[in-house]
Amino acid sequence: MSYFFQLVVSGIVVGSIYALAALGFVLIYKSSKVLNIAHGQIIAAGAFITFALTSKMGIPVYISFLLSMGITFFLSMSVERIFLRRLIGEPIISVIMVTIGLMSIIDGLIFLTPYGSENFSFPKFLPTELIAFGGVSISWTQLVGVLLTATMIAGFSIFFKKSTIGISMRAVSDDQLASMSIGISVPRVFGLAWALAGLSAAAAGCIIGNITGLNFETLQAFGITVFPVVILGGLDSILGAVVAGIIMGLIQQFASGYLDGNFGLNGTAEVLPYIILLIILLIKPHGLFGIHEIERV
Repeated sequence: MSYFFQLVVSGIVVGSIYALAALGFVLIYKSSKVLNIAHGQIIAAGAFITFALTSKMGIPVYISFLLSMGITFFLSMSVERIFLRRLIGEPIISVIMVTIGLMSIIDGLIFLTPYGSENFSFPKFLPTELIAFGGVSISWTQLVGVLLTATMIAGFSIFFKKSTIGISMRAVSDDQLASMSIGISVPRVFGLAWALAGLSAAAAGCIIGNITGLNFETLQAFGITVFPVVILGGLDSILGAVVAGIIMGLIQQFASGYLDGNFGLNGTAEVLPYIILLIILLIKPHGLFGIHEIERV
């Protein structure tokens, strides 16, 4: 039974990171109906910015973490302002192709640095011993990652429900024309959505980097790995991103722990999310919490 609960704890750790990474997808799509294919590259950029500030400039990790979130906040806002805002009203495929181009550009820029092809790790700043309770253990890095993720998701939820800007963003996601009619600047909301997505991506990248180490291929691939989570929860649902992240994390850990461990299989944890993605698309195309819009002509 302790093995089962260990898998549950590990699933919650992985799932919470999935939820934070998926939040960036949801923020952008919810406000502008754009699917940012370059999200994984922003996750990697946030992690390596933190590492560079720490290793090259000697800034403490926790301060570098906050600085990297601020840098990616403005970096993502600039990307939207320079590349995406000019495409407002253009066919969605054009916008998606631009994000694919951005993905390639960021890949190339990171590979030009010393961080593109080697493995790194953050300096140790948390206790190394495990926290054990009831036969279940968790590292300090994992615990802090879960708590930080929960804090950020709770902060985003309060922001969208209570703040004027958050309510404006929700209004734009529901009806852009109606929002413009009452004086809300839709382009400004788009820019803020991209900026917040960059902030959450940097946080996710730093947490992943602390747990698994800093490897560019692993970090940028996380943006694609989390895509089934976004589809499962619903592209326009923050709650869906959280719930689907936990569900997917648990499924992966159970698959790895029971199927790979007991039946001699390999890679089920990597394949299973995409099988679930196909099933969800067939049964409930808008995801568990996605909004099904019906247009009448």
